[in-house]
Amino acid sequence: MRHKILYSAAVLVLASLAPLAKADTFQFSFAGPGVSGTAALTYGAATDSKYPQAFEVTGITGTFSDTNIGIVDAAITGLQPINHASPEPSNTLAPNDFSKFQVTSGTAHGSVSYDNLFYPGGSPQTANSYPFHGGFVDIYGLLFDIGNGKVVDFWSNGITPGATSVDYGVAVATSASSLDYVGNGVAATPEPGTLLLLGTGLLGTLIWRRPSFQRMQS
Repeated sequence: MRHKILYSAAVLVLASLAPLAKADTFQFSFAGPGVSGTAALTYGAATDSKYPQAFEVTGITGTFSDTNIGIVDAAITGLQPINHASPEPSNTLAPNDFSKFQVTSGTAHGSVSYDNLFYPGGSPQTANSYPFHGGFVDIYGLLFDIGNGKVVDFWSNGITPGATSVDYGVAVATSASSLDYVGNGVAATPEPGTLLLLGTGLLGTLIWRRPSFQRMQS
């Protein structure tokens, strides 16, 4: 009887974790001051060479709106390719896939940074000068196209002091100029880490209960 119970429990755990292990898509939505969107990421087994928990995003679909500049339900047409740009010399924590999209005017450093990485368990600190972290993207985030030469950067600010959830930001630009910048106040759902915790929590509960099964059969 004990073995049947343990076998059934193991099957239940594996069934709950199987979608996490095999899933190659992640759907999310976000909304903030004037900006909103829904998107589906696709990713494979490849990870960033510095951060093995960060999966390289291979595609994105969905819609994006920014009523601050008159964009309504623009189709997300794809990702900007990774170009392995060099971060600041002092930034030794930047991922290997760190990249830059050059913008002629309207940005502090003449470019928008991104890395197109997905962190199912939450992003770590990825910049020496910025300690806050967390979220299914990091502080560089995803850079996707919405047509007519416009790109959108969607990034995580992490969990900042006093916050109880991850904060995100959104910027819109072309190669010529910055069009909009919503630096914070953007919320995203769902957070995939909560699903991982659910699966590991269930496994932990079964492991904790196992001695009682053994005692019953002793």
